[in-house]
Amino acid sequence: MSPAAEILVIILSVALAIFLILGIILLVYLIRLSAEIRKVTETARKTFDHVESAVSGVSRITSPLFIAQFVGGYVNKFLKKSKKKGE
Repeated sequence: MSPAAEILVIILSVALAIFLILGIILLVYLIRLSAEIRKVTETARKTFDHVESAVSGVSRITSPLFIAQFVGGYVNKFLKKSKKKGE
């Protein structure tokens, strides 16, 4: 083999070794990133579940309160009108 071919083989093997090391490092970072994404999505899912349960609880409480307030308003109007008629 000629000296030029040997130098070319050495340069190519060094370049391939560098790319292999960079590829391994990139793969490790991608695995870590996917684990972080998994944690974030799990946290977001838990937060959504908590918000959903809070909203459903609030809707159960506010519906009867709204109806009671609505009916109470009409009862007060009726009582005021009946007091005016009595005077």
